[in-house]
Amino acid sequence: MQVFSDFDGTISIQDVTDIVLSHFADPEWEEIEKQWKDGLIGSADCMRRQIALIRASRGELGALLDTVAIDPGFKSFLDYCRLAGLPVSVLSDGVDHFIRHVLLRNGIADLPVIANRLTYRLVDGREAYALSPALTAAGCSSGSGVCKCHVIWGIEPHIYIGDGRSDFCVAGMADIVFAKDRLADHCTDHGIPFIGFADFTDLRSKLKAALPGIARQGRAVPQSQIA
Repeated sequence: MQVFSDFDGTISIQDVTDIVLSHFADPEWEEIEKQWKDGLIGSADCMRRQIALIRASRGELGALLDTVAIDPGFKSFLDYCRLAGLPVSVLSDGVDHFIRHVLLRNGIADLPVIANRLTYRLVDGREAYALSPALTAAGCSSGSGVCKCHVIWGIEPHIYIGDGRSDFCVAGMADIVFAKDRLADHCTDHGIPFIGFADFTDLRSKLKAALPGIARQGRAVPQSQIA
């Protein structure tokens, strides 16, 4: 059983990319965001154009990312999954550098991250940022930089955890969906079975109850040993 989790608004308390853009990007980023919300452009095009508007040094960027909080129960959730033999990966349509920085700042260094790749180079003495969509983006029907459906295709069984728009397509493919906020509304509207959760502390207990092969101490046991 493989666990995939969204990052922005799911593991992190706020959308990390929006925090960076609101602090460091030219105001044009908000108009680009509106075009995406109105369905005029895909998220890959939206993010690519927005990231190019960032005006900050790598030091300034790192200092801001140091302030980003994650769900207080996430590390405990990871500990539980390790004991239960459930590998966890971050699957995000956000930015890999932002995600890895925030995780490392919170003492999480070994979590696989699948996300858009941030690149930078010096132009006229300042950092210029660009975004390279992940290889999984090719042919994505939603125009995402990371095609989450492509990532989980063929991986059986799997669990998906999410909260927002980038999770809509993939929710219909997961064996178990844990959803909150906009994703929960989407699942309700489209008849997709899901388990609602408030935070990772809540999710941990619900995951434990949802997996018949997990014993009380969080260790996988044969079905014949389950009362």
